[in-house]
Amino acid sequence: MHIKHIPLLQIQRDLHGLPRTMERFYEYLRTIFGGDVSEENDIPQLVPLIAMNPMGRTHVNDRLDQLLALGAEEIAADSVAEAQQRLAQGFADYPGEYQHGLVIMDDLGGAWSNRFVLETGRFAEVKLNKYTWFSSGIFVSDEPTVPRVRQNVLSGIYRMLYLDRHGAPKTLRQMMAQEGQIGVFAGIVPQLDPDDLDYSRTVLQPYLASDHYPTCMAAMLGDEAARTLGYQPLGLSAYAGIAVAIADLAQPNQ
Repeated sequence: MHIKHIPLLQIQRDLHGLPRTMERFYEYLRTIFGGDVSEENDIPQLVPLIAMNPMGRTHVNDRLDQLLALGAEEIAADSVAEAQQRLAQGFADYPGEYQHGLVIMDDLGGAWSNRFVLETGRFAEVKLNKYTWFSSGIFVSDEPTVPRVRQNVLSGIYRMLYLDRHGAPKTLRQMMAQEGQIGVFAGIVPQLDPDDLDYSRTVLQPYLASDHYPTCMAAMLGDEAARTLGYQPLGLSAYAGIAVAIADLAQPNQ
């Protein structure tokens, strides 16, 4: 498996520098599809950009400027190389050539703005052999830092490989197994205190075998996400299911 990082942030910044008219949207489509926008062409050239908000406002411009100034593309390239080295043995059955790109995801305004809808993409089917792209999303609401960019890249690459190999998870247990492995690989530290982790384990236990999608999303993403998505809350902190999954895999004797 060989993954080449492709710088995409400046392309996104240039698109956001255009006036917010339909011409910007058409230029966005031309950019994604390599100039060929037609019903026959269903293979995007720049797959990660599907997740961006092409009509984003100035807050997106500002965040892109911060990411570029931080050197996010260079951080991402180093993180891609790290991921390749660490995954070489476990994913030796992926001998192809792939590309990787960073994409800004607008969770503060516009038609692409619901963060929790975007977060459900953690569990969506991927088709690596068809698109040959790895995507690492960066939310506009998240302050750019070197560790955050690195974690996003490592988790993005591992998640897509995991989903491609195992398929989209159906049960809460499967979702937790996926996100636990991804979080440990990326070095993500759960943000819940020990008492909240213990409480969350107790709440989650009866639902581990459930394949009821609203319940699984409420369990993984927490009450705020559940209410936003119109699902029944379970009495959980933000990202409780993910936090428990990572903590239990990192410290299996918990």
